[in-house]
Amino acid sequence: MQNKEFYNNYIKVFLNQNSKLNLISKNDEKFLWEKHIFDSLSIELFFNKYGKGKTLLDIGTGGGFPALPIAITYPDIEVYPLDSIRKKINAITEIKEELNLQNVHPICNRAENINQKFDIITSRAVAPLYKITGYAMPLLNKDGYFVAYKSLKANEEISEAKNILKKYNAEVVDVIQYDLPLAENHTRNLIVIKYIS
Repeated sequence: MQNKEFYNNYIKVFLNQNSKLNLISKNDEKFLWEKHIFDSLSIELFFNKYGKGKTLLDIGTGGGFPALPIAITYPDIEVYPLDSIRKKINAITEIKEELNLQNVHPICNRAENINQKFDIITSRAVAPLYKITGYAMPLLNKDGYFVAYKSLKANEEISEAKNILKKYNAEVVDVIQYDLPLAENHTRNLIVIKYIS
């Protein structure tokens, strides 16, 4: 785990990029740690149960969540933040360079154009589960895991995704629930999907 000073540095660099690009809303800036960084790092709950893998693709990374907090905290994982919006990938590239994050490999492209396979795929606040599963599964290693960050509607989204899971011979193996450290109740879920062996 990186020290607090490193995270403070990351926050400073991120807010500088945000002032130029609006990667997250101005209202969210004061909750950057609770809503975005802490949320991203909840992947630890998944790693503790299923292990880490060597490569991680973050589909629709936007401002770099969860990709950058994961890369900072786990320097032994090669992290690939993917987004089709060039200015977002440019911002991530600048953050990577300022913080000298050797394990970050930003990709400006659409998921359907990628032909590499990954051990872990993440996606946070991008699209409904049935949609994002269709992008993630073709890029997942045979024994890899797709981890979708979802709100309280996780069960609803899982039932909507039944057909696409069947199409890829995949199943939901776990739903890991956690709370964000905010005053109002903020329960979140990690939906863990893998191929049926």
